[in-house]
Amino acid sequence: MRVVAIKLLFSFIFSFLVSCYLIPFLCRLAVKIGAIDLPDGKIKLHEKATPSLGGIAVYWGFISALALTCPFESSFNFLIIGITFLLFLGFVDDLITLAPYQKFFGQFIAALCFIKGGFHLKAVFFHSFFNVAFSAFWILLVINAFNLIDVMDGLVAITATSAAFSFFVLAVIFKQWAIAIILASFIGGVFGFFVYNRPPAKIYLGDAGSLFIGGFFAAVPFFFHWGEFQPLGFFAPAIILGIPILEVATLVVIRTYKGIPFYIGSHDHFSQYLQRKGWRKMRVLLYVLLLSLVEGAVALLFVLNLISFGVVVFSGGMFLLIWFLVLCFARTVATKNKKQN
Repeated sequence: MRVVAIKLLFSFIFSFLVSCYLIPFLCRLAVKIGAIDLPDGKIKLHEKATPSLGGIAVYWGFISALALTCPFESSFNFLIIGITFLLFLGFVDDLITLAPYQKFFGQFIAALCFIKGGFHLKAVFFHSFFNVAFSAFWILLVINAFNLIDVMDGLVAITATSAAFSFFVLAVIFKQWAIAIILASFIGGVFGFFVYNRPPAKIYLGDAGSLFIGGFFAAVPFFFHWGEFQPLGFFAPAIILGIPILEVATLVVIRTYKGIPFYIGSHDHFSQYLQRKGWRKMRVLLYVLLLSLVEGAVALLFVLNLISFGVVVFSGGMFLLIWFLVLCFARTVATKNKKQN
């Protein structure tokens, strides 16, 4: 147990240090090769041109720590192949801007890689075909979810850190130490990136980083044998990743209502909405962190059979109610302030 604890701590610290060390170099490299996120006054409203290679620092921090602490089994190899492919796909998109269909095709190839490696639902009461089809949908959904929420300083980093921490706690409780090491290495890399990405951001993830992180969260839940703990335990990842999934659903509905293709950028992200209503970026990040930790707690209690599925459904309803009430309250406050001025 002591050896495992040392490995977990070392994985986190080493990944964090590698990520922090690489970012200044990547900032200079981004300027040289043109990997810069330029404001356009339309969709990209940040104040100044910002390097966008931060995801590479997260990736190398993560991989470096794994190389020193984690045994490379076949399933781990497929995880690394899949996320590396997504990192490369995103890097190409950062440099030359791929068409949506090209980007989606690359994501589909990555999803096939994950499924080939055994990253698919194994619930016995589903037919194997539906297991694979649903798993492919889940993988593509989560990849795009993290790509879509990457619209504000620190948002993906905070969301990813809190979600990874929830999975980490589950891995420790169920003594799945190899998975815990993978998650500790990932958290260290993301946290190192957050040091430079917190508002005001000095570097962005870029599509390379957001696709890689999305692929990581799409695949990691399949390491867990949820049915051994709770018959409906496979709902736990959806609970933990509730905010990115809700963002996707909301954007699809809003953009469809506006007659905009769902893959075309717009200013309808919840984080942008709250900022327009007067919220500072750090307040948005704290709000997301709080809700993410609540989601993780609900998922943990459910998997441990301390609450029923009915309570989870009720909690989900309350989450949605709070989510939309906060948006409405933010609008009310902004309106009152405008009248007072």
